[in-house]
Amino acid sequence: MKKELIYVELKSGYSDNGPAWIGHRGSSKSGSTVYFNGLAFKSLKGTGISGNYYECESGDEYWISGVKKNGADRHWAGNGKVHIDEKAIKDYLHIRGIRNLPKNCVPIELKPSMPSKDFHENENKVIDFE
Repeated sequence: MKKELIYVELKSGYSDNGPAWIGHRGSSKSGSTVYFNGLAFKSLKGTGISGNYYECESGDEYWISGVKKNGADRHWAGNGKVHIDEKAIKDYLHIRGIRNLPKNCVPIELKPSMPSKDFHENENKVIDFE
């Protein structure tokens, strides 16, 4: 599974002020599914209202992007804390070229960025149309 550092923000019900996280992502072999914090996401392929991905179980829209070197990950109109996975802090500081976390970043422990057994079974379920 390929891993990289990403920024994830919940858009459904929050507009530009939703909860936000930074951490390592996982992805399916095909790359069509993104795994983050124990959740699975699929691209909206440009059809979203304010997000570019949806969470597979809830259908909620999220904005997912790579981490920006200048730290401007949140939408310019948004604000609030950004939760950063403790395991991602070193990589984040390296990408940003800084020594300490910005004041708006709060270290937390995120769930593994891999598919749950239930998701994998549901995603690969054979559908009987009879």
